Amino acid sequence: MSKFGFFPENSDVSFQSHLKGVEVQTRGLLLDLRVFIKSLGDNVIEEIRPHRIAYAKSLNFRTFVDIQPKNDNLIISIRRGRTYPLITSVVRNSSELKAIEQQIAEAYETIK
Repeated sequence: MSKFGFFPENSDVSFQSHLKGVEVQTRGLLLDLRVFIKSLGDNVIEEIRPHRIAYAKSLNFRTFVDIQPKNDNLIISIRRGRTYPLITSVVRNSSELKAIEQQIAEAYETIK
């Protein structure tokens, strides 16, 4: 099992598996977003799941962003905390990605 008990360690689910089947521009957006999210802090945890990639803060696994890679876009869900509504956006280009990065950073700071 993974350290969070979700999937076996030998699962075929990997970050690279999410890059397959998506357009080149979407692949670039996903890679850029991954670098940005990991740069938020040393306690950012990436959990690769079959249909999405979840990012959490600390071992308490407080998820603050989920990314669902699609062929020509990324569906990004941001959670600032249990009492806040989930914010979901579709990102198709780098300008939309830049616009949502601030919301992701705020969610990272807010989540406990």
